[in-house]
Amino acid sequence: MAAVTLKHISKFYDPEVPIIRSVDLQIKDGEFIVFVGPSGCGKSTLLRLIAGLEEISDGEMWIDGVLANEVHAAKRGVAMVFQSYALYPHMTVEKNMGFALKMAGVPKKEVASRVRAVAEILQMEDLLERKPKELSGGQRQRVAIGRAIIREPKVFLFDEPLSNLDASLRQNMRIELAKLHKKLGTTMIYVTHDQVEAMTLADRIVLFNQGEIQQIGTPLELYDQPANLFVAGFLGAPKMNFIEGSLGSMTNHSATLSLGNKISVKAYIDASDTRDLTTDTVLTLGIRPEHVTLGQADAANAIAAQVSLIEHLGDQLLIYFTLAGSTQNHCLKCVDRSIQVTLGQVIYVQFPPQHCLIFDRDGKAFQRLENIL
Repeated sequence: MAAVTLKHISKFYDPEVPIIRSVDLQIKDGEFIVFVGPSGCGKSTLLRLIAGLEEISDGEMWIDGVLANEVHAAKRGVAMVFQSYALYPHMTVEKNMGFALKMAGVPKKEVASRVRAVAEILQMEDLLERKPKELSGGQRQRVAIGRAIIREPKVFLFDEPLSNLDASLRQNMRIELAKLHKKLGTTMIYVTHDQVEAMTLADRIVLFNQGEIQQIGTPLELYDQPANLFVAGFLGAPKMNFIEGSLGSMTNHSATLSLGNKISVKAYIDASDTRDLTTDTVLTLGIRPEHVTLGQADAANAIAAQVSLIEHLGDQLLIYFTLAGSTQNHCLKCVDRSIQVTLGQVIYVQFPPQHCLIFDRDGKAFQRLENIL
């Protein structure tokens, strides 16, 4: 096991267009870290920098207390699992997993013993004599993971390893990876564009955009207290509702936004840092679909809305609606399937202030307060 420390790490092929922009990150010994973000955000490039497959343009890379910038990839104590399985088609599972040890001159008996031990961890004892063409996608990925485990690395690196699997296999493999991390206790760095993988696997998530870290934290910290509009919009399905408004009034623990057409919404936020806000400053309200509630016309803070789309997803109901004077669709997620609504129907929604987020003109979020006494 090993800690990984990145100090002002940058990567650029053209100095005017950096791919990674001065990243600082401390990964703890034994931690499961997930790099997530949209395509082209730099997460896979950073993983390759850690692996030694790309040259660092600037900054320092420390692995297990050793400056690794000039250390060859084979000597960094890391093992990487790629999106493509890259198995030798003419070799059995046993030979695929033991190949690296064989090339390192490890005695045959030790290779066989370590292969069997890894196969037991991955529950693959009955597959050792098969060749890759005789395996399913999930089984091939387990072989690729086994090939990494057998090297007993200090750090595991995963580059979107489940992308080639169907939805059911991805779910099963997520469970297996979580169990594997618990069993081995080794530092793991995992790259994905899939927010579900990030939310379910990570001890901490590192969310990237355009080569920069947007936020670091536990899955629930990023979900409940996103640092900015990008983080709030990236995590969550359906996405968070965003509604532009203007500041009506503000106290140290709340803000009231005017959304137009006499619609006002209160949010419990820590507004002690006013950020030069004044009345009528343009701000953005954010609220997740599961926090929007249906209300009665005479209920406090009820807002009239018109149903524009209904989606039945089996275990939940998604109701899309527009507010008066707007054509922008917003979403309400409901687990009560007995609710009856029709297209075009006028409904009344409520935005509970403890679940509302406010973002300033630069997209930066105010700290949300859940309880106001």
